[in-house]
Amino acid sequence: MKRVTVARAGLTAVVALALLTVSGCRTDDTSLPAASPSGRVSDPASPTPSVERSGPRTLVDAPEAGGLRRLTGDEARTDVPVDPGEMRDGMTLVTGDYGDPGGRGAPVLFVGVDHVPEDTNERREHLFRGMLEHVRWDPELGNPEARPVEPGPLGGSVECLLASLSEDGNVICGWADEDTAAVALFEDSTPADAGKLFVEMRGDLER
Repeated sequence: MKRVTVARAGLTAVVALALLTVSGCRTDDTSLPAASPSGRVSDPASPTPSVERSGPRTLVDAPEAGGLRRLTGDEARTDVPVDPGEMRDGMTLVTGDYGDPGGRGAPVLFVGVDHVPEDTNERREHLFRGMLEHVRWDPELGNPEARPVEPGPLGGSVECLLASLSEDGNVICGWADEDTAAVALFEDSTPADAGKLFVEMRGDLER
């Protein structure tokens, strides 16, 4: 059995072992909702030059991200709500909820992986679909469209989609760069607000 690093708050070893049985992404599962009429979440935004680095980027289980604290103990999630896709030796999965220190608003659910072996845009698309499934988005309501967001100093591509029929609601944001892919769910938010916070969180979660 290959060793995969799993970094997340409050998740048991049993869950970590269960992840290793995931043999692949569910991108071929036609029951999953497509995020665009073409079957792709969206075409990736034009890459933005990223900060200089000496090697592949990794994800870290940060105690704080974008000013939100990682929930631990009784507040921590005890499962992995979104299939991260195929996990290979040397990859890291980081997942958990990040909440406002004052307890205001719903926690932000984060799921990300590093050392992605395939095109990271494809892995982000898989994570987008998994998060849409998590929020029980009904594909008969239409296909949410992911729109580009300014990625900030880490570059790559950042996109957000609104899984709601109103102007606010469940917003899912995702990033993809050369080595990593991640998504986060922002409840009762707007794409503009969620996108800004997501980029701030990324600065603490990616190294």
